[in-house]
Amino acid sequence: MKYISSISDPVFIQPEQVTAADRFFKKFIRDERDLPFVYLTLQITFTLIPLAILLYLPFITGWIWWLLAITYLLLNNFYFKGPFGLMLHCTCHRAFFEKKYEKLNHYLPWVLGPLFGQTPETYYSHHIGMHHPENNLPDDESSTMFYQRDSLRSFGSYLGSFFFAGIYTLCRYFHRKHRRKLLVRALRGEVLFFAMCVALCFVNWPATLVVFILPFVISRVIMMLGNWAQHAFICAQEPDNAYKNSITCINTKYNHKCWNDGYHISHHLKPSMHWTEHPVFFRSTLDEYVANEAIVFDGIHFLHVFAWLMRKRYDLLARHFVNIGNRFQSDEEIIVFLKQRTRRIPAAA
Repeated sequence: MKYISSISDPVFIQPEQVTAADRFFKKFIRDERDLPFVYLTLQITFTLIPLAILLYLPFITGWIWWLLAITYLLLNNFYFKGPFGLMLHCTCHRAFFEKKYEKLNHYLPWVLGPLFGQTPETYYSHHIGMHHPENNLPDDESSTMFYQRDSLRSFGSYLGSFFFAGIYTLCRYFHRKHRRKLLVRALRGEVLFFAMCVALCFVNWPATLVVFILPFVISRVIMMLGNWAQHAFICAQEPDNAYKNSITCINTKYNHKCWNDGYHISHHLKPSMHWTEHPVFFRSTLDEYVANEAIVFDGIHFLHVFAWLMRKRYDLLARHFVNIGNRFQSDEEIIVFLKQRTRRIPAAA
């Protein structure tokens, strides 16, 4: 177990010097704290888009094509995917560009998103339109409640259900809730993405596989893996309590790379909170975390949580568990507590 001494996760610090580029880009965005998003967007635009175009050119073949394909896949899935995915997440909750430049808000979901397998506006519809309103409860079609959350077999069932029927269940949810606009947005993005992929396969199917299809498969797996870990520990008596159905991961490089995504409890408490505010909010509301028996890990992130749950390595989870409020006397007590929170919650509960 661990105790909180300091928090190293990123917060906003007003820069002493502002560059000309910063001043220029600040004119377009709603919040100067999102300047890192501008530079990430530019990096992706001027690396992945040219690489994608080159892969479709008919005169690029042989080892050069394979070199470009491997470079694209590595940059896409190991360098940019996490930061882009969580930038998309942040800008779904808080509009990126000023109102007079609001059309630029379509650039991430409609231009860059498909390169990462993000079908346009489907993520927004699912996350903002369903997941947050339903808070991982039974009406949330991506709820983890009804699964044994330290079971690889259960995760396989969860992933398969989402991967092959996710758009159907999402649209069914919006139909049931009479939210036609979100239904149209979700279905439109999904259909147009796959129509584009089919059309591009007739142009150059290997390039389409590398540029769009493989990133799509990887994104869908990663998104559900992340949601599983974020909502792996649920109190059966209070599954609607964000402190008791989500977790927080502090002091991890992941938070620096992915915009404090580890603060999932406070994100559900205040979905529109700016990503730089989470560490401060966590410190200022620590008593609430103690009172609600919240689960906080130090030095690890959601991939660690997922992997260790699948291996049933509760000893490793306990080692990184933050004993806020001195609630536990030993790692053994923590393990018992964590195992209680990963049990499948029957549908009738």
